[in-house]
Amino acid sequence: MNPIFSELPTTVFEVMSRLARETGAINLGQGFPDDPGPEDVRRKAAEAVVSGWNQYPPMMGVPELRQAVAAHYRHHQGVGLDWEREVMITSGATEALAGALMALIEPGDEVVLFQPLYDAYLPLVLRAGGVPRFVRLEPPHWRFDEDMLAKAFSPNTKVVLFNNPLNPAGTVYGRADLELLARFCVAHDAVAVCDEVWEHVVFDGLSHLPLIAMPGMRERTVKIGSAGKIFSLTGWKVGFVCAAPEILRVLAKAHQFLTFTTPPNLQVAVAYGLGKDDAYFRDMRDGLQRSRDRFASGLAARGFSVLPSYGTYFLNVDLAPLGERDDVAFCERLVREFGVAAIPVSAFYARDAIRSVVRFCFAKTDAVLDGALARLETAARRAA
Repeated sequence: MNPIFSELPTTVFEVMSRLARETGAINLGQGFPDDPGPEDVRRKAAEAVVSGWNQYPPMMGVPELRQAVAAHYRHHQGVGLDWEREVMITSGATEALAGALMALIEPGDEVVLFQPLYDAYLPLVLRAGGVPRFVRLEPPHWRFDEDMLAKAFSPNTKVVLFNNPLNPAGTVYGRADLELLARFCVAHDAVAVCDEVWEHVVFDGLSHLPLIAMPGMRERTVKIGSAGKIFSLTGWKVGFVCAAPEILRVLAKAHQFLTFTTPPNLQVAVAYGLGKDDAYFRDMRDGLQRSRDRFASGLAARGFSVLPSYGTYFLNVDLAPLGERDDVAFCERLVREFGVAAIPVSAFYARDAIRSVVRFCFAKTDAVLDGALARLETAARRAA
């Protein structure tokens, strides 16, 4: 069997979720919300199953969804896209990432990756024959600078895989960061594959800025979005891929031989959802921000050092002030002794891991968050 996959260990997400089930712990590890998602969007999907088309939809996606994606990004991010030549629908963002990497990378091409990183990135890069070059980010701000990029980029750089907002760090990169990264992409003739699934889940009045809108990036960026994250419907697996025609043409060929297409009823429902008025997206962000603040203040009151979170469903705590330097061991104690499952952030590093940070998912009801805080009442003092 191929060693890239056969030798992968069991993911920490699976381990912690299993422990949560076995111990009856509150699971704040995996990143899914308690909310079932907007009822009107779900009803559209149900209606489309009963009354709509249930055979193969077009490989590129149903026209109404591709048009809705283009209109949505024009309205919310000021990005103009030709829906017929620059927008494709995939079965989730992970499929979009896999297809993009397979289409863009030849064996020996170097790929710049930012750590901490989503766990699918590295196996997909390696399977495509890419050579990873890492940029190591550190708390509390998880920023990169010119010197860090200069060490990662080389004449062999082909692709940059960039996640913004960044899971698990909760960082939202601004214009100065994006313009710096864009300059390196242009100088090295590299294509940026941008995982922007958290683009609507940003807080504190921030707005998501897409890398594709930066100078020199329009023709060298693959922008990837996710209906699952926008509408808290993580099981739907409907992704969006936006790129210049010369790039999308090749990505479409990879998509054709991965999943080929995506359930038509979900595409119809997502098209409807993307056209919802601004109040929906504002209220969604406000609700999650309230949950973030509720949980952050509760953790701080219990002695945890809470790191800033400006986006995503996640909040991190730094264990270093407690003298704790093993996030894996801490998470195992947390689930077994205190009944709360979290994720060690070292799991998001391929090398030189930060081992003092733990991630919690706050996209939960007040009752779940309060229950977790009650169980964590003495956890920080015990660690110290």
